[in-house]
Amino acid sequence: MEEANQTGTIHFHFRPFSRLPEVQMLIFVTFLIMYLFSISGNFSISLIIWFNRCLHTPMYFFLANLAVLEICYSSTIAPLTLASILSVERNLISLPGCGTQMFFFIFLGSTDCILLAVMAYDRFVAICHPLHYTLMMSWRLCVQLSLGSLVLGFILALQLTVLIFRLPFCSSKEISLFYCDVLPVMRLACADTRLHEAALFVVSVIVLTIPFLLITLSYVFIVTAILKMRSAEGRRKAFSTCSSHLTVVLLQYGCGSLIYLCPSSNYSPDRGQVVSVVYTFITPVLNPLIYSMRNRELKDAMKRTMMQFLVAKSP
Repeated sequence: MEEANQTGTIHFHFRPFSRLPEVQMLIFVTFLIMYLFSISGNFSISLIIWFNRCLHTPMYFFLANLAVLEICYSSTIAPLTLASILSVERNLISLPGCGTQMFFFIFLGSTDCILLAVMAYDRFVAICHPLHYTLMMSWRLCVQLSLGSLVLGFILALQLTVLIFRLPFCSSKEISLFYCDVLPVMRLACADTRLHEAALFVVSVIVLTIPFLLITLSYVFIVTAILKMRSAEGRRKAFSTCSSHLTVVLLQYGCGSLIYLCPSSNYSPDRGQVVSVVYTFITPVLNPLIYSMRNRELKDAMKRTMMQFLVAKSP
């Protein structure tokens, strides 16, 4: 077997969604629309939170961080995918380029999952300990939790990416996906990958299982506290706020678990393709819609911002 693990000679190419040009164009337009909606929706949420002082609270601080993460996360995958779909010939990606995309995908995706657990803790403190909320959720702690999510995601992504790209890749091959994900790239290595699969499982447990268990525990206490509330309006507001976050959690963790917590021997490229479209294109579009539709304060802030913009533009 030829040993050609040289970054200058090895290139990968992505599996096309279809061989028919008409179908490829339809997929390109659909993905482009979803990407633009994702960028504009998450950018709007971050700007509205930034410009409205009434939203300068820990909950909206974490939501703004999540929106910025979604913008970066989408931009890691979408532009290259769109270029690959539109390309007449096979769109090649070098080994370093593939490693870079994989690193940012793992880094931003991991940070996203960890931040969702932080947001669940914030809701737990706000509903179960409302009198001590300002003391427990200080701005210093909020910044530390956000930076901690970024640092942990960075460390996990760096270690896993370096471990995988130390494998020998013997020739240019097709990645059975539309971006450089861990499992499809590992399958292209000409070496034993059992250690790397174990490392991926450990990272998946840290990023998916542990935060999800913490979120579940938080919501057990949250639901118990909500049911004890005497005010129907208070219960409605609490359920509305938490249902938005819980919907995003189920989307994010559900898709991730289907890919990364299943045995690698059961990995299906076709299933991976479908699930990957959901959490790389559809979920970033749904997140701003879910939060804006279910959150009255955010909707009111959006209306005020739009009115201010229209007044400023009027002669």
